[in-house]
Amino acid sequence: MDARTLVENAKALAPALRERAHQTELDRKLPESSIKEMHEAGLFRALQPKRFDGFELPPSAFYEAVTEIGAACGSTGWVCGVVGVHPWQLALFPEETQAEVWGEDPSTLVSSSYAPTGSIEPVDGGYRLSGRWSFSSGCAHCDWVFLGGIVVKDGIPDHVTFLVPSSDYVIDDVWHVTGLSGTGSNDIVIEDAFVPERRTQPTASKIGGAGVHDNPIYRLPFASVFANAITAATIGIAVGAVALYRDYTRERIRASYGEKASADPFAQVRLAEACGELDGARLQQRYNMDDLLARVERGETLSEEVRGRVRRDQVRGSRAAMQATDRVFESAGGRAIFLDNPMQRAWRDVHAANVHAINDAERGLMIYGAPALGGTVPMGSML
Repeated sequence: MDARTLVENAKALAPALRERAHQTELDRKLPESSIKEMHEAGLFRALQPKRFDGFELPPSAFYEAVTEIGAACGSTGWVCGVVGVHPWQLALFPEETQAEVWGEDPSTLVSSSYAPTGSIEPVDGGYRLSGRWSFSSGCAHCDWVFLGGIVVKDGIPDHVTFLVPSSDYVIDDVWHVTGLSGTGSNDIVIEDAFVPERRTQPTASKIGGAGVHDNPIYRLPFASVFANAITAATIGIAVGAVALYRDYTRERIRASYGEKASADPFAQVRLAEACGELDGARLQQRYNMDDLLARVERGETLSEEVRGRVRRDQVRGSRAAMQATDRVFESAGGRAIFLDNPMQRAWRDVHAANVHAINDAERGLMIYGAPALGGTVPMGSML
């Protein structure tokens, strides 16, 4: 599998995913047929180690494929991005832990919920977990989950990822929402589960892997890789919305003015602006991630400024996706708000995407802006 083939595979899935998008939203989770097709297209193995039947492709190739999926169905693109990026993180765990997940079945998937909302108790050999973790996208299709928690060592708190098998948790079906409804982002509930030390890992502070895999993609920062998977899906939703607007406007007659909407100069300007915003966001994402990878390949230490730039542009990309969608939706006319018009779903999905913590625009911009003016990165920021 190479980068071009991965993206072409994603494009080939688009018609079927687009056809299922409405039912996916009604069902509040992805259909098994969509998961199966993404497996067959190799999307979940793009960032997976070759040792476990993965492809070890550059993250920028994976993001481009996620954007293609998101353009067809926002919820499917979101799950593809979030669940599909987890093999990269699992590759940073000890090889013994990776073998627990992939040893018998390399197609095994992992969901996540990183907010440290549960109870973490250090015990001999590991930790005991209890509590509730929310927003675990695609969890119904996964056999493991990454959960976030705070661990204090030597008086210093650190965010830690805990890897937990499905036998140790239950899924609480709470996902009744206005946007990204098909992601099935339900709650993970644990009463009392033991997690051995080998299934734990510092999250944001973890830049390099454990020396298990040689590919430099596993020496990239967690915040850069994970955050841009979210943005790739968010941009995809907007790409789909703008394409819908373009096709709809070509055929639309504006009854109020008795003219073809395609001849309206304001519609032409809005379309041009929206396309330009999205092209810019996609190009910047590709440049940033390829630049990070090139720096790692040269053996450079990734500075706070470089990582801050990536996060700055990541939140700007997600915001540009929302603004581009708003721009064309406002020009689409009253028919765009009918439930049988997919434009309204894209509009709701892109706004839902932008309330994810990693898309918090102001905090993401401060990660870059504060140090640039002599300050420090805000406490708790993912860098």
